[in-house]
Amino acid sequence: MLETVIGATGAVLGGAGFMGYAVRGRSSHVFAPSVYRGVRSRRALALTFDDGPSESTPALLEVLAEHNVSATFFMCGRNVPRCAGIARQVAAQGHEIGNHTDSHPHLNFHLPEFVYRELALAQETIHANTGVTPRLFRAPYGVRWFGLRSAQQRLKVMGVMWTVLGRDWRWPAPRISGLLMRRASNGAILCLHDGRTIRRAPDIRPTIEAVEYLIPALKQRGFQFETVSQILCPTN
Repeated sequence: MLETVIGATGAVLGGAGFMGYAVRGRSSHVFAPSVYRGVRSRRALALTFDDGPSESTPALLEVLAEHNVSATFFMCGRNVPRCAGIARQVAAQGHEIGNHTDSHPHLNFHLPEFVYRELALAQETIHANTGVTPRLFRAPYGVRWFGLRSAQQRLKVMGVMWTVLGRDWRWPAPRISGLLMRRASNGAILCLHDGRTIRRAPDIRPTIEAVEYLIPALKQRGFQFETVSQILCPTN
């Protein structure tokens, strides 16, 4: 693991630098395969939301419905029973549901058994409450670790990173939307949040305000919105 490797930018990485890339690099396949953008041949991008469902998710769903936009929601297992009706609402409105672990931990420095259990528990809980078996997985904080490759294979889920991280848990809406507008491109996967880890009733007003601005602005630039599964396909 400490040998040098050519990173996505072509730079030679070694030692701690290699491990940093392996764990958090958006293009890294060291611990498990993943994608971080869709095909570039179409003027389309994917809105994704992590850490839900939460009591704040319905307000976001209203915005998406108003603009007839489908998105992908990476859900934490422990949030789902508390907000089971909201989780079902996400599915009923045609959005894609992905796995975001059970308790939203950093996966690094844990044993492979822990990693598998976090994914498996979320998978079971999401299916029991929504009828959906996720086929996508996003690691909390983008952190991958030993055992994740095996866990993804056993559960038949694809790893998904992001093209642009909106930092909506700390920034105001204008800064969030400004970043995503600048970085939007064909096939981009945009990462936002409809929850705050596994906290109850989180304040996601900056996220909602940013999305209210982003959708019409990006549509005006010719983008269409798709789920992650759709954006990975070369044709509609």
